[in-house]
Amino acid sequence: MNFLELVAARQSDRAYDNSRPVEPEKLERILEAARLAPSACNAQPWRFVVVTDAGLAARVGKATASLGMNKFARQAPVHILVVEESANITSMLGAKIKQKYFPLMDIGIVAAHIALAAQSEGLGSCILGWFDEKTIKELTGIPAGKRLLLDITIGYSTKEKRPKARKAMEKVVSYNRY
Repeated sequence: MNFLELVAARQSDRAYDNSRPVEPEKLERILEAARLAPSACNAQPWRFVVVTDAGLAARVGKATASLGMNKFARQAPVHILVVEESANITSMLGAKIKQKYFPLMDIGIVAAHIALAAQSEGLGSCILGWFDEKTIKELTGIPAGKRLLLDITIGYSTKEKRPKARKAMEKVVSYNRY
């Protein structure tokens, strides 16, 4: 599968076969893709808490669904929790000067790497930002002073691929001028 085929195949999967565990070697390759993701000034402002224990995954899924959203997260066999870590001084200085918070951009990039790597392994994923942060931090030992930014669910999807609904190229791309 070439890269455009991989991108076209990736979707936000919201139904998982929780009787089918994610193989550790597939998870390791996904995490290696995340580790290799680029970041501003090579700051790598992230840490991944990988939840694979079935009981804990169910409790994290419940906390992700507890605010009325993401009910499917209860069935996800794996949760990759993305925690924001301190950026290096160069990245922070650049962020201050340019008034752009690079760590959030970096975490967006790493999330895309995780989702695409999951797809390349034949797994589904969904990047979630709506969850009970306090409860998940308590369940997983993430320090109270850290920000838990994303819960990326991973598992074998039980749904068929959907056609992508995207804006036409001319609506999102221009050359040389806005």
